[in-house]
Amino acid sequence: MEGLGINLQTLIAQLINFTILFVLLYFVAYKPLMRMLDGRSGKVKESMEQTEYIKEQAAKAEEEATKRIEESSKEGQKILKQAMEAGEEARLKAQQEAKEEAGALIDKARTEIQHERDEAVEELRKEVADLAIMAAGKVVGRSLDKEAHIKLIDEVLDEAPGLKKG
Repeated sequence: MEGLGINLQTLIAQLINFTILFVLLYFVAYKPLMRMLDGRSGKVKESMEQTEYIKEQAAKAEEEATKRIEESSKEGQKILKQAMEAGEEARLKAQQEAKEEAGALIDKARTEIQHERDEAVEELRKEVADLAIMAAGKVVGRSLDKEAHIKLIDEVLDEAPGLKKG
């Protein structure tokens, strides 16, 4: 080996130095470096898991918010429908009350008109009777019994087509 320029003692010393250096580097540099890389890898993995969890929670929250919005929309439409129905019901009720009130006013007006007509006819009959008595008294030239004349005029008026009592 010496012919190749290799000294066996130097080779063995270099092999021992290399082995010692390798063992020292393994324990001093490689192990701490691997622990640090494993720690970072764990943190990255944990961070990714946490990110995934946050994404899932955000998706759930968004889904829940969408559900609530839909429910609120349905409830709002339901309330709007109820309000419209209540308004329509109130309008119909007010319309019915107005019709009833108008009918009552018309009936009252008819009753009053009939009553006033009857009073006017009665008053007209009395005036016609008084005029007839005066006219008869002047024609006959003497005054007849007023009761008899009224009875006679009532009979004539009852027979007249347009002046019948009430």
